[in-house]
Amino acid sequence: ASSSIGRAAVSKTAGWGFDSLLACQQIAKLPRGSFGAEFEQKMIEKGDQARTDWIKWAVVAAIVAGGVYANSHFSAESLLIRTIGLLALAGVAGWIAAQTERGRAFVNLCLEARIEIRKVVWPTRQETIQTTIIVLIVIFILALILWLLDWGLNGIVSSIIG
Repeated sequence: ASSSIGRAAVSKTAGWGFDSLLACQQIAKLPRGSFGAEFEQKMIEKGDQARTDWIKWAVVAAIVAGGVYANSHFSAESLLIRTIGLLALAGVAGWIAAQTERGRAFVNLCLEARIEIRKVVWPTRQETIQTTIIVLIVIFILALILWLLDWGLNGIVSSIIG
């Protein structure tokens, strides 16, 4: 049942007859209850979440636009006051954005990245100094080689051109 020596049979050639997966467009045509009540409830909640997420993103965009406008409108005010106001608006906009599905995913990504950074074994001071010295020596050698190539090619071209 295999097509060549040493290869395992695959379902198409062995005739196992697996049904193909349904396309995403066909799922909507299936009768209610086909996937179970829990799954369908989660999908309804996800749809409700998506409907409210765009409102939250619109509010975030309005806050950012308002902050840009206020910064230019109050340009005569102290830079410190405008900076504090912009930071406060950015904090509110960030908090609202974090309440969305993508915002929560981004916050989770940042938290997981922080956990991973804690797992990194950082080099000692001596290893860092040694590596830096090696890099500087290699850079100096390569710069010297490039300078010699440039000087030699310049001499050759100058002798040809005259």
